Amino acid sequence: MVLKIWKLLRKKGGNVVSIQGRKCYIRTFQEKDAQSLTGLVSRNKYFWSTYEPLQRSEYYTVDAQYKKIQESLYLMDSKREFTFGIFEPGTNNLIGHIALYAVKRLPYSSAFVGYAMDEIYVGKGIVTEAVNMVVKFAFEQVGLHRVEAYVSTQNNASIRVLEKSGFQREGLLRKLLYINGQWVDHYMYARLEDQ
Repeated sequence: MVLKIWKLLRKKGGNVVSIQGRKCYIRTFQEKDAQSLTGLVSRNKYFWSTYEPLQRSEYYTVDAQYKKIQESLYLMDSKREFTFGIFEPGTNNLIGHIALYAVKRLPYSSAFVGYAMDEIYVGKGIVTEAVNMVVKFAFEQVGLHRVEAYVSTQNNASIRVLEKSGFQREGLLRKLLYINGQWVDHYMYARLEDQ
């Protein structure tokens, strides 16, 4: 993975973290992204529902996504979560999202990574690059020791992303999440700072 630049910019309304890669760049969401985020989640509603619960109809509104972004900015100020949009290089075209969330300090020094990609951009290595950028950010800038991820045992594409990104499978979490009418098993993956 090539990490060209990493910047922490002071903007009106808080910090913006932007990291440039080759296939994409990631930037923490700003309130102005609510419309684009609504389009992304709406377009992928049924595609993503294979591995995550369908939401109520109000979730797919600009108001709901605006509130989600506001919450993520509040959590970023306290360094408890960093929620990024994944964008096509050189554009403002939002093609996915990725988050470093549930940040815990010592004695854990860990967090989770979660991500979703627009269906038409799947299979191009973009998510793998975004995961690597977020993990590098977690270790080098947030100062974490461990990044974890849960993935459905049936989600082969996401399993490949994690394994290509240096994550190792550590166990099986039986019937972890209730997704669209059934309890679904998930694998637990993790990557350590010194790997």
